[in-house]
Amino acid sequence: MKLSALVRDHVGDGGVAPGEFGAGAALVRDGAAWILVDGTPVGPLGAALAWATARQVAEVNVVLDDPEVAGRLARRAGLVTVPTRVWTVDGRALRPAEPTPLPLPQPVDARCAALEGLILEGGAEPLVEHGVLTGEVDGLEVCRAVVDPDTGQARLEVGVGAHDREAFQLLHGNLPTVAALRDVVSYIRTHRTRAQPAHALNRIAIERSLRRRLLDDPAAAGARSLAVLAPPEPRRNVKDPAPCFAIGTDGDGAPVVLAIAVGVDLDLPLAGAEARAAYEPAARLVLAVPARDAIAPLERVAAVVRGGAEVRAVAPAPA
Repeated sequence: MKLSALVRDHVGDGGVAPGEFGAGAALVRDGAAWILVDGTPVGPLGAALAWATARQVAEVNVVLDDPEVAGRLARRAGLVTVPTRVWTVDGRALRPAEPTPLPLPQPVDARCAALEGLILEGGAEPLVEHGVLTGEVDGLEVCRAVVDPDTGQARLEVGVGAHDREAFQLLHGNLPTVAALRDVVSYIRTHRTRAQPAHALNRIAIERSLRRRLLDDPAAAGARSLAVLAPPEPRRNVKDPAPCFAIGTDGDGAPVVLAIAVGVDLDLPLAGAEARAAYEPAARLVLAVPARDAIAPLERVAAVVRGGAEVRAVAPAPA
């Protein structure tokens, strides 16, 4: 009822064909899809495009209440070939959403950068994203370089996520950082393998575990060489799934960008297109997912990405 009223007030009376959309409501009017996204579901624009392309509409309109999410979607709407517009709800009126620009690249603080050697000595893999130096084990963040706001000195905090780092500091504050990191790395490695039963440590950041395997075996993704690529925007936290990326060359030596996810993520083609546009616009875009996640709706969204995108089934997700 809400969507019908908004569309009627915006474009006038006319025949509509209502449809079911799991994350809200949808209808088709005069060959244009109107999709109301309720709340902040995962992959709202990808889900809307998957719904609309299945009905072969000429235009897609996505309606949201949240201006922040709408701005992000409006930015990504320019990455597809189907005319797509994003609107925010203002009372009974619809307002065009203003695209939110990607954050500017940030350099690593020199004080933090000096701690990279400690990360290597502790057995973790150093990684820099959006000016933040972290250490990973099989794709899982186990430490982070931070600057103390009171002393201005950099230190290495050990733990998985902010709360774990804080708790670790309270419990083991006197343990030397390298020794602490080695202990954590050793413990986490025992759980980040397919041979281990399900455990909290092998159920988070599994897309980054898949990336680690593809970096070690680029041929599995149809590439000759691959390196870590930072996401176009910072991920919100360590525990929620988020696409990760790699960049390199394919078998012919041409540039390739990988967008990697585990679990069905219909926004993956858009996230990948955004990464390609930000770092290597001429690259092939490959969407690397486990075979079980290479579903038809994902293929449909990939098919409307500007510049093309290929869905490639790779090794299964970690157990």
